[in-house]
Amino acid sequence: MIPRATFAQAARRTLRPQCSQTPNNRRTLASAKSAGYSYETGEVNGIKFASRDIPGPTTQLALVARAGTRFQVFPGFAEGLEKFAFKSTHKRSSLRITRESELLGAELFAYHSRENLVIGAKFLRDDLPYFTELLAEVISKTRFTRHELHEEVIRVIKLNQKSILANTDQMALNSAHSVAFHRGLGTALHPTSSVPITQYLHEQELAMFSQAAYAKPNFAIVANGASHDELEKWVGEFYNDSPATPPKDFPAIETKPSKYYGGEERIAHDGGNNMIIAFPGSGAYTGGHYKPEIAVLSSLLGGQSYIKWSPGFSLLARACRAQTQAHVSTRNLSYSDAGLLTISMEGKASHIRDASQAVVEILKAISGGDIEKDDIQKAIAKAKFRTLEAGQNIGTGLELTGAGLVQSGKPSNLDGIAEAIEGVTEDAVKKAARSLLEGKATVSTVGDLFVLPFAEEIGLNV
Repeated sequence: MIPRATFAQAARRTLRPQCSQTPNNRRTLASAKSAGYSYETGEVNGIKFASRDIPGPTTQLALVARAGTRFQVFPGFAEGLEKFAFKSTHKRSSLRITRESELLGAELFAYHSRENLVIGAKFLRDDLPYFTELLAEVISKTRFTRHELHEEVIRVIKLNQKSILANTDQMALNSAHSVAFHRGLGTALHPTSSVPITQYLHEQELAMFSQAAYAKPNFAIVANGASHDELEKWVGEFYNDSPATPPKDFPAIETKPSKYYGGEERIAHDGGNNMIIAFPGSGAYTGGHYKPEIAVLSSLLGGQSYIKWSPGFSLLARACRAQTQAHVSTRNLSYSDAGLLTISMEGKASHIRDASQAVVEILKAISGGDIEKDDIQKAIAKAKFRTLEAGQNIGTGLELTGAGLVQSGKPSNLDGIAEAIEGVTEDAVKKAARSLLEGKATVSTVGDLFVLPFAEEIGLNV
């Protein structure tokens, strides 16, 4: 029998070389380029497209149009266009589209954000021709019928309106955008119950809006898991019916630059408590309004933990340990020409009140230089990871890439973003925090207004 002491010594000798090599391997992985994330782009017949040929048996295809709520010409049009996706066309009924997709084992999806309308499909790789044709059919041959509008589309929109009435988080976020940007980006992501959508949402006008939204300069096609040459072939074959220009006898889609205003709004609600403190943030990298120091500041403020059994390194996570009934999170919402840095607090009203005071105190501490260099380095690493993770995510990457192609003719450069974040200095973070405090904040409060504070009470300028 081998003595235990002899076995332990042999084990230590075996493991010692592996342990000494681990740090080098880790650093190699951390500094790896994101070449696998990049898209190959092209243009055929005036239509921009991009593909990322990821090895595997499935493909995800999406059409990204500049037709989100920011660009809708009348209330409810972005959601109406989204809900009409995969309804009856001049070639196929909605039932046939459903049955054919089910036989192929596919999944269809459609959603809209504040700037983009995304329709797409997930399917087996060999079925790319069918679904490329289907998306082309959806944007050029959809029948905007009266019965489908009133019996299905508007009915679902009204159900969504009722759900928003109970969602205090969504109410606070919509309020923050409205206060910060007024029109454009300030338009609610979904029409609220007080919006008279039936006065605007008619099948003829919606059909005209679809021609503007799906004009060739206004959308791009993006695929994950498809050959670039094959995608180019099918796009060139199926998208000849898309109009080259929007209709002249319909209001044009406005692309006015976004303007930040700031201010405060308070909404009484007995279903929950939410408070959002927001400041001008960083725009998208492709739009020329990117500020890497804002991404680092967002990670530095934080609030939520990503490490199990740990409150996290972020300043708000440490400052709000006593506010156990308040969930705090920080994120930068980036758009083509603007951004909104939001600090969201949800939970018990008294805990939110204390947490909001901590937010202002921490911003003042950062602007005054009262911050550890180690925290800055952690924030830089976290911001870089979140950026590369978003690019690696297929769903997020599809919309980011399509939006970049429509706005500037090029997708996001993840390596360039990562390098910009790595180059952020401590002074840049201090300066960013100082500029936020000196400017006008956006404060949106929903819930128990007797307890929840005003912006002036916590030291913010509105």
